[in-house]
Amino acid sequence: MAKLRVALCQINSVVGDIDANTKRIFAALAAAEEAGCHAAVFPELAVTGYPPEDLVLKRRFVHDSRTAMEEIAARSGSCTAVVGFVDGADGCQNAAGVATNGRLAGVYHKRELPNYGVFDERRYFQPGAGEPVLHDVAGIAVGVSICEDAWVSGGPMGQMAAAGAEVIFNLNASPYHVGKLDQRLSVLRQRVAETGCAIVYANLVGGQDELVFDGASLVLDPDGRIIAQAPPFREHLLIAEVEVADRVGVEDRTNVADRPELSSSPAIPQEINQVDPGLGELDEQYEALVLATRDYVHKNGFTDVGVGVSGGIDSSLVAVIATDALGADHVHGVLMPSRYSSDHSVADAEALCRNLGIDHRVIPVEPGHQAFLDMLAPSFDGLDPDLAEENVQSRIRGTLLMALSNKFGWLILTTGNKSESAVGYSTLYGDTAGAYAVIKDLWKLQVYAFARYRNQRAGRDLIPENVLVKPPSAELRPDQRDDQSLPPYDVLDPLLEAYVEGDLTPADLGAQGYDPELVNRITGLVDRTEYKRRQNPPGVRITAKAFGRDRRLPITNRYRGGD
Repeated sequence: MAKLRVALCQINSVVGDIDANTKRIFAALAAAEEAGCHAAVFPELAVTGYPPEDLVLKRRFVHDSRTAMEEIAARSGSCTAVVGFVDGADGCQNAAGVATNGRLAGVYHKRELPNYGVFDERRYFQPGAGEPVLHDVAGIAVGVSICEDAWVSGGPMGQMAAAGAEVIFNLNASPYHVGKLDQRLSVLRQRVAETGCAIVYANLVGGQDELVFDGASLVLDPDGRIIAQAPPFREHLLIAEVEVADRVGVEDRTNVADRPELSSSPAIPQEINQVDPGLGELDEQYEALVLATRDYVHKNGFTDVGVGVSGGIDSSLVAVIATDALGADHVHGVLMPSRYSSDHSVADAEALCRNLGIDHRVIPVEPGHQAFLDMLAPSFDGLDPDLAEENVQSRIRGTLLMALSNKFGWLILTTGNKSESAVGYSTLYGDTAGAYAVIKDLWKLQVYAFARYRNQRAGRDLIPENVLVKPPSAELRPDQRDDQSLPPYDVLDPLLEAYVEGDLTPADLGAQGYDPELVNRITGLVDRTEYKRRQNPPGVRITAKAFGRDRRLPITNRYRGGD
């Protein structure tokens, strides 16, 4: 029985920062060599970050990526480095370089290019071709594959096994969504059953615009058992030893008798083949929100954020996530009460800020509100007050937040949820003004669930109990409540989820027992407000179908799908 010691280098690359990413790779490779590893496996496109999107259309970018890979190869030693990069030797490919002893021993080009959901790889890359090439790593035949290659039955992995591979390395930039880790494990076990090979699965970690990558890199043995797994949502160097049964008769490979023994590494024996227990469902989703927020802020050169805190549930949860992501010293709450704000809303917002230990200020909007009404009075003469006057208040708040952003260098976090975004229950250029929408992929009922979860985890009411129990309201007119404009959220959210995430039509929803009048009203709102969503800031995706990269509906659209 031979053993292969491999380091799964779960790093957080920054898209486009080739120099910094390369330095991160050098550091991880040095640690892997010190640990006596035969190989160090990095994520998909670790050199460039993922997804690089239209950057790959720049010839200089592709050239710089290839140059960085050659520099990594020149620095490689006895530990074989398997690193994802963009290759442009022949067109443009999503590639994995295999480097050892100062040279680039081979380059694999990804064969299966995903072009669904958030993926657009056929827009950018040419698929690899030809017979599979195996690499001798410590006398073991290793196949190298990239992400989607593992999701295809009878695909590249099967071909590698047929060619004699004993272990298959799989480089990944697999974005997180609810249920993804279980789905991923199921697919990998199918490939193990198909190939009979151990699989070393190295995944990217970190936030990139709307996507968040969970890491959770792992190793499956030839029986499909997890023998090592990295913790999710943080950088980690996972050291694993893979046992490979002696198999004789495979040509062009080192004889099993010549396989080298493992070098000793007494400094880290306790870290070999560790299996992280993972996280519970809410913990997992919450950590995704926190990591995505932190990386969006920091990777875009900001240190501090501003949040308009109203005393409502949405802004309260956003403030808590921001504080967990960045620290209390870097979060600034802004209370902007109007003539319609209740006393308890201001008190609840102030209590939240005190509980979190964040800086806050109060800027009443009434002077600006009255000034706008006075300016508009000649144009509105003789017309009853309606939504136009209500939305002025929200737009003043957006203007104030952006003024503070300009003056203090804060990145503004918006506070809208998926339910509101779905039906357009927001003010364009008002509460949608900002840079990042932290909870844009959470239904309203989920917002309440996460607020209670976070209080429970803290062992105290970070979010005041009154925020959790009072009826939600935009407070743009006297005694306003959400349920005056919308159905209760326990009715609305399931309907929206079926329509938005399930792609059902009004006729389908009616067949499921939903009231046809309600269905037509709500789905009509969803369809008519596509133009708003196109103008909303990006935000973290945690479901398999978020607004933005996943769900792409035409703005001009008359299809209803009814009877």
